[in-house]
Amino acid sequence: MNPTLQLHLAVLLFSGTALFSKLIPLPATDITALRSVLAGLALFSLLLLTGKRARLQSARDYVVVIGLGILIGLHWVTYFAGMQFSTVAIGMIAFFTYPVMTVLVEPLLEGKRPALADLVSALIVLMGVALLVPTPSLESSVTQGVLLGVLSAALFTARNLLQKRYFAHYSGAHTMAYQTSVAALMLLPWITLPEGAMTGRDWGMLVLLGLGFTALPHAMLSQSLRSLRAKTVSLVSCMQPLYATALAALLLSEWPDLKTLIGGGLILAAALYETARAHRR
Repeated sequence: MNPTLQLHLAVLLFSGTALFSKLIPLPATDITALRSVLAGLALFSLLLLTGKRARLQSARDYVVVIGLGILIGLHWVTYFAGMQFSTVAIGMIAFFTYPVMTVLVEPLLEGKRPALADLVSALIVLMGVALLVPTPSLESSVTQGVLLGVLSAALFTARNLLQKRYFAHYSGAHTMAYQTSVAALMLLPWITLPEGAMTGRDWGMLVLLGLGFTALPHAMLSQSLRSLRAKTVSLVSCMQPLYATALAALLLSEWPDLKTLIGGGLILAAALYETARAHRR
C-alpha cells in the first residue's frame, strides 16, 4: 500500500475510536480495560509473528513502561468519558489541545522559556476551549466533557514527553504492546460489567475497537514512519478532529453547532501551526 494512503487510513482509524464511546453501552473505564486487553494481546502476537524481540532491554525500561502504561490508561478513560459526557466532536477537539500543551511544557522541562509564538498559540487554544463550553457551571455535562477532554490531553502530553525522553529506542508496536498491557492490568479490577449486559453485537464492537481501531492503526503508523518524514506523519495526525467530527455526523447524527466549529477551528489551527513550527525548528 502507498505509504501516504496507509498513513491517512491509520489516522482515520484512530479517529474512529471516538465513535465507540457512543456505540458501546459501557462506562469509559470498562471500554478502556477491554480495549487494552485485546490490543495488548494483538500487538504482542504481532511482535512474535514478525520475529521481533518482545523483552525490554533493561530493568529500568520495565519501570518506565509501567508509568507510561498508567498514563495511557488514564488518558483513554478520560478520552472516552469526555465524549460520553458531551459529543464526539467536542471531546476530540478538547483533546487536541495537546500539541500546544506539548510546546509549552517541553521547554520548561529543558530549563527554557516558551517562545512568544507558543504563548500566542496557547491563548488561541484557550479561546477555542472557551467557545466549546456552553456555561461555566460544572453541572453542565458538556462542560464536564470539555474538562475531561483537556485532562485527557494533559495525560497524553505527559506520556508523550516521558516516552520521548526515556523510551524512544523502541518501535511504536513494541511500546504500545507493553503500555496497553499495563493499562489492562490497572483497569481490569475496576470493571463493573454486569452479567448478561453485553450482547453479541457489543462484544463484536469491542473486538473491532481493540483490533481494528487500536492494534492495526498503531502497526500501520509504525510502518508509515519507515518511509515518510516525521513532519508529514505529525501534520496528517492533526486531521483526527476533522475525521472524527465527520464520522460522528454521518454515523451518529451528531452535527456540531457553529460555536463548536469556530472553537474547533481555532484549536486545530493552533495545533497545525505548532506541529509545523516544531519540525521547522
